[in-house]
Amino acid sequence: MNTIISASLLGCDFSNLTAEIERAERSGVDWIHYDVMDGTFVRNISFGEPVLKSIGNKIHIPIDTHLMICDPIRYIDNYVDLGSDIITFHYESAQDPEAVIDKIHSGGIKAGIAIKPATPVSAIKPLIEKVEMVLVMTVNPGFGGQKFMPDTLEKVSEVRYYIDELGKDIRLQVDGGVNLETVGILKKSGADTLVTGTYAFSADDMVSAVRNLRANI
Repeated sequence: MNTIISASLLGCDFSNLTAEIERAERSGVDWIHYDVMDGTFVRNISFGEPVLKSIGNKIHIPIDTHLMICDPIRYIDNYVDLGSDIITFHYESAQDPEAVIDKIHSGGIKAGIAIKPATPVSAIKPLIEKVEMVLVMTVNPGFGGQKFMPDTLEKVSEVRYYIDELGKDIRLQVDGGVNLETVGILKKSGADTLVTGTYAFSADDMVSAVRNLRANI
């Protein structure tokens, strides 16, 4: 499976959002990663529907929406309508994760399920076969620029094992501290979809930054 690089807008310059999206697309990233935070499920508040509505037509590559919000099923239709190509929600935030997956699929798009570093992979094992992507957070969700947590590598490898055992086309995404120092070990552990925010957007030359990232996977 080809490796996908998804650029998290959480790491960009919000004062010039359109230009930052254009810069990301020119750099050769595959997806735009859209982090939605509600200040309850995670402590931070990021951005939501009005922002995606205003920039959606500026994005020409797939939109990878990551919902870090409570009771995500209430908002699935909205983010489907706003052009998301895949919606990932947190296992810990949903009363009925399977119902959320079904809701996403009913909108005709792909579904992903995410777990925090403290959540065991066993919690989502029965759900892996029902989604198109599993996201293992390699930092605690809520803020960009955090340091990668090495003990999450075991979780990445465990999810990889279950996906391979199923023999299905399911992506394994990692989010948090992805840079030149960590990308190799993440790839070796089984990740095939990498979210990069601070590393990519803080680079003076984003094209070179993304190229260097690909050279190390």
